[in-house]
Amino acid sequence: LYDRGQALFELKRYEEAAAAFHGVLALNPDHNYAKGEMLHAKLAHCDWRGYEQNAKAVIDAVTSGRQASVPFVFLSISPSPRAQLSCAATYSRAEHPAAIPALWNGERYRHDKIRLAYLSADFHDHPVARQIARLFETHDKSRFQLTAVSLGADRPDDIRVRLFSAFDEVIDASQRDDKDVAAFIRNSEIDVLIDLMGYTQGCRVNILASRAAPIQVSYLGYLGTMVADYIDYIIADPVVVPENEQHFYTENVVHLPDTFLPTDPTRKIGSKAPTRAEAGLPEAGFIFCSFNNSYKLAPPIFDVWMRLLHQVEGSVLWLVDDDAASIRNRRYHAKKRGIDPDRLIFAARLPPQDHLARQRLVGLFLDTLPYNAGATACDALWAGLPVITCRGSSFVGRMAASQLYALGLPELVTESLTDYEALALRLAQNPVLLAGIKPKLARNRATFPLFDADRYRRHIENAYQIMWERYQRGEPPASFAVAPNDGDNAGPTSSRRSKRTVWAR
Repeated sequence: LYDRGQALFELKRYEEAAAAFHGVLALNPDHNYAKGEMLHAKLAHCDWRGYEQNAKAVIDAVTSGRQASVPFVFLSISPSPRAQLSCAATYSRAEHPAAIPALWNGERYRHDKIRLAYLSADFHDHPVARQIARLFETHDKSRFQLTAVSLGADRPDDIRVRLFSAFDEVIDASQRDDKDVAAFIRNSEIDVLIDLMGYTQGCRVNILASRAAPIQVSYLGYLGTMVADYIDYIIADPVVVPENEQHFYTENVVHLPDTFLPTDPTRKIGSKAPTRAEAGLPEAGFIFCSFNNSYKLAPPIFDVWMRLLHQVEGSVLWLVDDDAASIRNRRYHAKKRGIDPDRLIFAARLPPQDHLARQRLVGLFLDTLPYNAGATACDALWAGLPVITCRGSSFVGRMAASQLYALGLPELVTESLTDYEALALRLAQNPVLLAGIKPKLARNRATFPLFDADRYRRHIENAYQIMWERYQRGEPPASFAVAPNDGDNAGPTSSRRSKRTVWAR
């Protein structure tokens, strides 16, 4: 039943998946991870019956040390970084203990270039791949040698071709076992192994558990602590992981100066936006949207959205068409809150260029909580659409805030759902005020750090170099902040020391 539930979830048959996990719990209330999987499947199709009770049961079980949820699922259930730490600790200990003996045992490699290997099953048309493609293309090949270790099945698409053309070497590891892949990385004397997956679908954490490289980094794919001694660093920024919250991470936290998120300013936006009628929208009235996945949507934030529809006459809410059950349930929840279900419009998934173009029809993008928009917020901002967010209490609850600060739009970041609702209402009801935000967003796209891919590249390359320098000196990993760098390109053998601040753990 558990395996059936997981298979149905991957097929996006979320209602049937939830029923399968419910059956698991009926037979064994303590079945590993089933409580979390059931709630995740219910969230994915917006079945909120018993939401508070189910969430509390998962959180209570996790914080008592039981295997009630896998870490990725738990990120959308609990906003507490302490509880997320507890969840990852239990999971890591049970599923991915460090291999003994380790493959790397303190040797110091001597190469002309720092050898970077990126590990992922998502080297295809995937949100992480679209975000990081430009970084791969612009890496300084005079300083770094790049290897892609591809764990996923071959999915030929334009993104995959683009990604692989940026690497010096591409290894298809999809049919190789973890020990074999780890041995390849060790024998290749990779200096820095960057995991783009963490605890997400298709991950193979045991490769890292083998300690295949002297420096192992968690980056971008999983935005939380992995609680694994063999992960040395996590890439973050001061917004998503403030300095005073680093004790919730077993990794050493690397603060990039602007934002943790890479972007691609070469992305094309469709030349012609559809008309409202073509997009299935009414000809008049204010348009709110939220294109986040349904599992990020919880009742408290939906309550806010329905109150906004009540107060902004003629407005509609544009959402993602995930599956028939999620549409049915969201319309049911709207009607239950006194909103005509037809005021919820559902957008079919489109190719990225067309999706970006249609966002020009929208007035405001409404973020979710406790799990923010990441790539979806970046899409909206690149398309010129203002995003309103409420800063949460964990990495995933601060992703949109990080982007807005890096874009010079802190006025769109709120600290409570009350303030979030008030700001959305004020902008929706004041066309002059909103009209002042959109030109500012357009100007800032060209002048602020969020979409300055070359600035970002320099920062993360300096981060890799600082890690490498510590390793070469025989020093243990330590948290540090990368100083803003507008062109200093000191190489790994330069006598000039890299700029950094190192914090004691």
